[in-house]
Amino acid sequence: MAGSFLRVVSGSRLGLNIPLKPKETLVIGRREGNLLLDDALISGKHCQVVHRNGEYVLQDLGSTNGTTVDGRLVREHVLKPGNEIALGSTRLLLFAGTEIDGGATTSDEAEAAAASALAEPGRTSEANLAWLLDEELVELGGSGDRTRGPADVIGQELRLPPGLNAVLEVIAGQDIGKVYRFTRGNVHIGRRAGEVPLSDGEVSRRHSVIEVFGREMIFLRDLGSTNGTYHNGKRTPVGRLRTGDTIGVGKTVLKLQVKK
Repeated sequence: MAGSFLRVVSGSRLGLNIPLKPKETLVIGRREGNLLLDDALISGKHCQVVHRNGEYVLQDLGSTNGTTVDGRLVREHVLKPGNEIALGSTRLLLFAGTEIDGGATTSDEAEAAAASALAEPGRTSEANLAWLLDEELVELGGSGDRTRGPADVIGQELRLPPGLNAVLEVIAGQDIGKVYRFTRGNVHIGRRAGEVPLSDGEVSRRHSVIEVFGREMIFLRDLGSTNGTYHNGKRTPVGRLRTGDTIGVGKTVLKLQVKK
């Protein structure tokens, strides 16, 4: 599961991406670990992610308030891409990289890899994932003990993958006909705010966000909006987008186009 990383989608570390490394254990806690979270509901040493038999495994370390995966309390759980980990007020999503647009994978193979709700992790090289990382990596925990696997993180702003040309077109609603071109890897949709500022009064100020990790790895995430976010007509907290898909927010419908 090379190229896998956890993304903090709520909590004090919102926006951080933490790459997972097969030979290193990621320890998460309030006082001890590689990823420190300032949350009274999180134990001093809460849980850890280890690599075992080619898979990443989440292990609760006897925490007071427990660790959940997709809403279920777990002691140990084999993680799959798309799993949501919750501890205290922090939620993390697991992503796995796929080798695309690099010649090693055909377009048909890439399409197959992107299908089926992130069921199978893909593969990526460090070079293919490099566009995600800031030039200077930040260590969490600051202990200086390299054997404990300090977590590398990137800032809240994602870089748009090289060569990716994507736009959102408003096809229904007050702003019909407007087109918004992607200039960064995270595109926020909101009422008169964000990269896609809409006039619709039923759209929350911070309604939803599109996060781009690759041509076949584009995700839509609701940001706790009042009226919800709809993917192809179905309300969803998180969904993977493909070119031609529609996004519904308030009375507005947008269409995603990823151009080759």
